[in-house]
Amino acid sequence: MNIVITDGYTLNPGDNPWDEIGALGDLTVYDRTEPDRLLERVNSAEILIVNKTPIRRSAIEQLDRLKFITVSATGYDIVDIDAAGKRGIPVSNVPVYGTETVAQYVLSLVLELARQVSIHDAAVKNGEWAAQPDWSFWKKPMIELAGKTMGIVGFGRIGRRIGELAHAFRMNVVAHDPFPGEPPPFKPFSLLSLEEVFSGSDFISLNCNQTPDNAGFVNRDLIGLMSKKAYLINTSRGGLVNEPDLAHALNREQIAGAAVDVVSEEPIRPDNPLLKAKNIFITPHVAWSALAARQRLITETAANIKAFISGTPQNVVNGSAIK
Repeated sequence: MNIVITDGYTLNPGDNPWDEIGALGDLTVYDRTEPDRLLERVNSAEILIVNKTPIRRSAIEQLDRLKFITVSATGYDIVDIDAAGKRGIPVSNVPVYGTETVAQYVLSLVLELARQVSIHDAAVKNGEWAAQPDWSFWKKPMIELAGKTMGIVGFGRIGRRIGELAHAFRMNVVAHDPFPGEPPPFKPFSLLSLEEVFSGSDFISLNCNQTPDNAGFVNRDLIGLMSKKAYLINTSRGGLVNEPDLAHALNREQIAGAAVDVVSEEPIRPDNPLLKAKNIFITPHVAWSALAARQRLITETAANIKAFISGTPQNVVNGSAIK
């Protein structure tokens, strides 16, 4: 099998070998692929591995040898799965690889927002502590998490793990999910409407897939339900948030702050309004990137390929579209 990886650098910048995948066929790896070079690079691919390279209908219709697409991520919105299905091409993803690392990152953002570690570190290094008459000082109020409410939008694997970690800090956990599954074993826990989560939470974490139906759903109206002491966290997809509306709310101090690891266009554009907003932490889409998680991604991507070659593809996200 001729296997082509369109954008492998973030998954393996040099510390995460491709051996498991390379053993399955004739492997070609590109660090990154611009849209105008996509067809020339993948026209001989039978198996295509993509992460963030868009694979649209026009490309799928021209790739005559293509038999299988596997996304080396959980989100698969970069692939036109319907177009692939019409050609009988299964598209698989890796649904479980980053549960622990993303959940831990969300809690690190919660702790940063609550305890403001970075600004106090910077203050000490800038000489502010040495100049104080007292042995202790703080630039922003400290928040104790016990008794606060953690709101989770999207209660899948990652959302549930965030709930467990928040519960360990003795936070109250509430969640919204249209298909929530079994309730978690910890208490207190409540399933609420989206509006109730936003109006009643001290911290809100977005952990849902982006679809055409929910693009920009975190808008002025929904943010307007939040308490002035509440914080918004997004480690899921940047397009879930109306960024001008969030920037407006932050600059008007309608909410206490935000932390985002994803934005609507990545890398972030210099004119993104969040860059000039008040009280926001922005990190470069790194919640997923711990080496252990990236190693799992390669192992599970290899498993997807093995399953396809054996005739029983797994983790298929467009099964109903295949004709």
